[in-house]
Amino acid sequence: MAELLVDFITSLDGYASGEGWPGFWGLEGPEYLAWLAEQPPVTYLMGANTYRLMSGFAAGEVPDGVEEFRPEEEASVDELTQAPKVVFSASLEEPLTWANCTLVRGDAVEAVRALKESGPGILSTIGSLSLCRSLLEAGLVDRFRVGMFPVITGATGEERIYDDYPDVALEMIEHRTFDGGIQLVEYRPRVLDRPPLHAAS
Repeated sequence: MAELLVDFITSLDGYASGEGWPGFWGLEGPEYLAWLAEQPPVTYLMGANTYRLMSGFAAGEVPDGVEEFRPEEEASVDELTQAPKVVFSASLEEPLTWANCTLVRGDAVEAVRALKESGPGILSTIGSLSLCRSLLEAGLVDRFRVGMFPVITGATGEERIYDDYPDVALEMIEHRTFDGGIQLVEYRPRVLDRPPLHAAS
């Protein structure tokens, strides 16, 4: 059975991006980039909004307020282009123009459940906050990983990650620090029906 990883890159205050900031908030360092290069191959899962954004980057578009991609950002987009990707959308039309993409129009939760049961490997989300929330609520997520960058984007932050998420208990299974400031934390998640009334005595 495949393993499902929800993988977020965030500011310290839980934003996925910030207006005018480069990718990784411009704070990625050699340790973090080396760790990224060592990661095993995955099949990426995303929704329509993330597809439109990332496929645009692959086609040469850059975010508003940014003149051009840095080499590290270009390498990240190239890696995504080469990887297999599954896109869940009722609005996109085939054929998808970004290489190595499969479009799924049906229920995303059931499709991911079938993907997990179809064989070994790693399925990993990229962006797609509502998709991640749905997969988490369905109990399909095996690992929940967050790379927290040492910046607060209270004035410019976009895409608050955890709004409307359920309460989740997190069992830490890994933590690391890269380049003296980037924190990686990885958990096994367990969605709670309700918060505990009081701490165990």
